[in-house]
Amino acid sequence: MLNAVVDVSHWQDNINFNTVAAQGIVGMFHKATQDTQSVDSRYSSRKPLAQSVGLLWGAYHFGTNADGTAQAKHFLAVTAPTPTDLLVLDFEDNSSGSGSGSGSGGCMTVKQAEDFVQYVHQQTGRYPGLYATDSYLTQLQADKSAILTQCWLWVARYADVPYPTHPAAWHTWTMWQYTDGVNGPAPHAVDGIGPCDRDQFNGTLDGLRRLWNCPVPV
Repeated sequence: MLNAVVDVSHWQDNINFNTVAAQGIVGMFHKATQDTQSVDSRYSSRKPLAQSVGLLWGAYHFGTNADGTAQAKHFLAVTAPTPTDLLVLDFEDNSSGSGSGSGSGGCMTVKQAEDFVQYVHQQTGRYPGLYATDSYLTQLQADKSAILTQCWLWVARYADVPYPTHPAAWHTWTMWQYTDGVNGPAPHAVDGIGPCDRDQFNGTLDGLRRLWNCPVPV
C-alpha cells in the first residue's frame, strides 16, 4: 500500500502546496461540487497550485437527493476535466441534510448515483471512482448495481485494521480513507495542511500514476 494521497475541501483554510509535495504526498482530491448548483469556493484556485508542484489532481462531487444527471452535468461543467484529472462520486449518508456544510442535502439514491456515473462515463469515456463506506453500500444494496460496480472503489473506514472490508461485488478496493484527521490510525496530519483526510492506495506508485492516467516515468 502507498500512503501518499489526501482529500481536501474549502474547510482546509490554508494549504502550502510546496510543503505538501515535500512530505511525499503524490495525489490530491479536492471537493468541486455538491447537488446541482453548489461549487467549492477554493476548487478552481487550488488546482493550478497543486499541479504546479507536481501533485496529481482529482475532483469529487458530493451527491445529494437531486437528479443524478443534472448533478453530473454540474460537476463536469465546473471541473472541465482533462484526461489526467481523476473524478469521484462521494456517495454517503447525508440524512442530516447538511452535506459537508453547504448546498442542498438529502441522501443520493442508488438510481441517482447510477445516472450520475452513466453520464460521466458517456462524456469522458471513464467511470468515476465511488467513495463510500462498506456498510452504506450494503445497506442500499448498491453492490447489486451493474453500473456502480464498474467504478473503482474508495472505501472510508477509520479503524486500526490491515485493510478495509468491502462488498464482494467489487473484487478489490482501490483507495482507503483511513482517517478524517482525528479518527482512525495515524498519521492524521500532513505538513502544509494540518489534520486532514488521508488515503492509502492499494498498489505501488506506478500503479497510482496509471490510475490517474499519467505516464509512468521511465
